[in-house]
Amino acid sequence: MSEIPAVSREWHLVRRPQGWPVAEDFALREVAVAAPAPGRILVRNLHMSVDPYMRGRMNDVKSYVPPFQLDQPMDGGAVGEVVASADERFAVGDHVLHGLGWREYADVDAKHATKVDAALAPLSAYLGVLGMPGLTAYAGLFEVASFKEGDTVFVSGAAGAVGSLVGQFAKIKGAARVIGSAGSDEKVTLLTEKYGFDAAFNYKNGPVGEQLKEAAPEGIDVYFDNVGGDHLEAAISSLNVHGRATLCGAIAQYNATEPTPGPRNLALVIGKRLRLQGVLVGDHAGLQPQFVQDVAGWLRSGELVADETVVEGVENATAAFLGMLRGENTGKMIVSFTG
Repeated sequence: MSEIPAVSREWHLVRRPQGWPVAEDFALREVAVAAPAPGRILVRNLHMSVDPYMRGRMNDVKSYVPPFQLDQPMDGGAVGEVVASADERFAVGDHVLHGLGWREYADVDAKHATKVDAALAPLSAYLGVLGMPGLTAYAGLFEVASFKEGDTVFVSGAAGAVGSLVGQFAKIKGAARVIGSAGSDEKVTLLTEKYGFDAAFNYKNGPVGEQLKEAAPEGIDVYFDNVGGDHLEAAISSLNVHGRATLCGAIAQYNATEPTPGPRNLALVIGKRLRLQGVLVGDHAGLQPQFVQDVAGWLRSGELVADETVVEGVENATAAFLGMLRGENTGKMIVSFTG
């Protein structure tokens, strides 16, 4: 057993955000640390994830995942090192993936921890390309959108953790054309020059619908939606007959304080016989072995690029989360704990 610290710092939600979250909605608090009870392990977190879905959990509404509770630690994906174990499946020094992020030390039910191998990939990769965002991209493109070779694919939020992988997966599997949207000219350049997109545009430079039609004059077959709003409306206009849309996120409206209007062109769904389907990664656990095999191979061959934006220090976790909501990250936003 390693030395157990006396205290750990953890982030609590202390006020439900109204619109965009602000620093005053959160508090970094010290809590006592104890040796784990039977069947549990104590983990020193090394990296944690901040993700768009966490904004929805800050609202007190019923959803597919329970809301964060006020004055309680928030949670989310994290990877760390076991420092004390009261379960025979784990030894001190093991690296594990678990769901109790937002804190320096986590008392984890051993049933909810998974060993990961730092020799196979950097530990942070298990929160990104080999983790939940990667499987979301994989399942959303190949299973939900029924991607097939020769499809033209449009991805919104294409420089983010999920979108950057969707576009690359499509290219690797033989897409005829891949188009992405992003929020800066620098990210547009990244999409075409580093990630291999055939075309990309800055949605701030003009109407999305017009820019998409210019980038895909013959229409699109698949749309992977991370944004919602005007992007979804534009995609419906550009989708070809029997087109498919995977609805993964709607970050454009997560911080809205008034109801946001839906697409004004839903009638096109009928004539085009479109399929619009949501994706939750938890529904696709059966793909995990094939996903890891494929993606690890693409990483080894150099066909796939997986970028991270890393913010150091638990004290900067909320700043990283807010930066992610503003689109300041390229690829996966990771918070790494030092010291």
